[in-house]
Parts: sequence; structure tokens; C-alpha cells
Amino acid sequence: MRIIHFVENLERGGLERTVIDLIAAQRDAGHDCRVVCLFEPGLLAAELAAQGVEVEACRKRTGFDWQAMRRARALLRRNPGAVLHTHNASAHYHAVSAAWGLPLACVVNTRHGMGAADPGRRKEWLYRRSMGATDYVIAVCEAARERFARQGVQPRTALLSIPNGIRVERFAAAGIEARAALAAELGWPAGSRIVGTVGRLHPVKDQRLLLHALRALRATLPQAVLAIVGDGEMRSELERETDELGLRPWVRFLGDRDDVPRLLAGMEAFALPSRSEGYSIALLEACAAALPIVATDVGGNREIVRDGCNGRLVAAGDADALAGALRDLLASEDRARSMGRVGREWVFAEGTFRTMASRYERLYAGNGRAGSLAPEAA
Repeated sequence: MRIIHFVENLERGGLERTVIDLIAAQRDAGHDCRVVCLFEPGLLAAELAAQGVEVEACRKRTGFDWQAMRRARALLRRNPGAVLHTHNASAHYHAVSAAWGLPLACVVNTRHGMGAADPGRRKEWLYRRSMGATDYVIAVCEAARERFARQGVQPRTALLSIPNGIRVERFAAAGIEARAALAAELGWPAGSRIVGTVGRLHPVKDQRLLLHALRALRATLPQAVLAIVGDGEMRSELERETDELGLRPWVRFLGDRDDVPRLLAGMEAFALPSRSEGYSIALLEACAAALPIVATDVGGNREIVRDGCNGRLVAAGDADALAGALRDLLASEDRARSMGRVGREWVFAEGTFRTMASRYERLYAGNGRAGSLAPEAA
């Protein structure tokens, strides 16, 4: 089977990592995969090129760009009978426009988040207009699928949910020795209780809330420290707020890293304070590292974190609730380890990239069914 993945770019992020892992599984199954980027290739393009995957860029400029559309059409025309698999809204309606009239086996779009807060935005309107040339739309969680259905997303065949998957074999279970090593590496004293988070430094991820939760947590648990993995537009503001809260000795901004599995193995608990989420890769990775989790109850988070089972869910925007849930997790090491084991067992059974790839392969072959292809939560 020939499969073209059409993305905005291959910068570092959850969507892009999911596409790369999906391509790896599809190639292992004998399929011919290639990638078309609407804009520039991005940082991760070299990773695919090193594996022999063709990556082409349309280099679209701001506004409507006829040259970029011509490049996209020429690239798609070279692959008659292919499955066209687009990722997110903008890449989708541009790809569908470029592919108009070309002989494609199937057109599939995956929405990797919850969509725009305002479905009346021009981008969402253009996206819905493209549904007449779309066979399947895939949401990455049931909460997103239901939301898109309410907003009138109606592809020709079905609106489904297929959760993301990760390379679970890259993750070792967190343990005492790794925690001691990470604390020493980051300049914290032995016995530090390391809470970690991974994600873009962006307002929707709300790491600011986590800083306020840490200050409240340290009032009763002074060993609590915070490792923030990721980079983005909010870094300067978050560093400034860290100083204003008097937390600088107890917070480390680790930036964009390629050793996330190693860092997770040295943490004791994982926090995700987002205001909005789809189906979080960061949460799947925390499960794979056997970390107990505190996450906000938004989007698809409750499809990964079952409250009281492998972690805790709290209301978005509530720093006190976040601090309290972290305090409860860290108060009982036995209970925290038990929660971590539950999450790890679940993600190894249901959250692998090969499981995700097999569900997409069934879909490409025409065996999709209306409703959901989602696993049960942890």
C-alpha cells in the first residue's frame, strides 16, 4: 500500500512524533510511505530522511500561495492510487484542494487535538467544506470525536476515534536509583521529590498553574521540586514568574530534549495542568514510565488517567486542587508505585504505536466502522 502523510511541518511535537512512529510501523508492515509538508520540513524531517522516507516541502507562504499548491498537486500526482492521510485541519483542506480530481484510494484526516474553541473560524469553515472529499475523519479521543460530531464534521464514510500510540519499549519504569541520579544531575539534594511535566511552554499547557501549585505543595512538603521539559513562547514569562514566586532553586527549565524517557525515569510523579488536551502523548509516556499522574480533567485526559486508579484528575485552573492531589500521591510511596504499575500495564497493552498502526491499516483497507476504534481507559 502506498501512503502519503500530509502535515504542516515536522517540527518537534506530539503530532509530529505520532506521524513518525506511525510511518515506522507502516513501513515495518511493508507499506511505502512518504511525507509532504505544507510549510518547511522542520527539525524531525532529517530523522525520517535517515530512514529512507521521502520528505517533500511545499514551502507555503502566508496567505493563499498558488506556487505551494502547484507543488503539492505535483507531488500528489506522482503517487496515483495512494492513501492520502492528512494531519489536522489546515494541512487537510490544502491537501484536498491540491488533490482535486486525482485518483486516490482513500482520503483520511486525523485531528490531533480538540479543534478550535470557535467552530465558526475561517479555518474550521474551510475544513468542514472539505468533508465532501474526505472518506474518514479520525479524532484521537472520544471526547474530541463527540465534539467534532456536534460541530457538524461529516465525512463521506465515518467519523471515528483512534487513540495515539507510543514506542513503549523506549521507557523504563521509574525507580529510586534513577531519581537519585536525576536529582544530583539537576543540582538538588538527595531525597528531593521530583515532580515533572513535559510539553510546549504555551498558555494552553498552563505551566504557570503548576508553578503556583508547587509553591502551595512546598508549604507542607519542602522536598518537592519541579522539572519542566519543553520550550516555547512562554519560557521567559514562566522563568520570571518562578523568580517572583521565590521558586528558582526548586525549578529547572530543561528545554527541548531528546532524552525524555531517561528524564521520566528519574521523576516521582507527573503533572499535566493543561487547559485543553486531545489525547496527550506526554501522558502516555508518563504511563510507560510507571509514573503516577495528576492531570486536569479536560479533553481526552480521562481516557488515559482514571481517577484513583493510575492517577488523579483535577479541575483546570485550580492550583490548590493540583497541589493537593500531588501531595496525596507523594504521601504514600506504595500507593504511588501501585498507580504507576497500573498505568504502565495499560499503555503496554493498549497504547503502543503498533496498535495504533493496525487500527489505521484496517481503516485504509475499508474495514472502518462508525463509532469508535478506541481502547478502554486505564
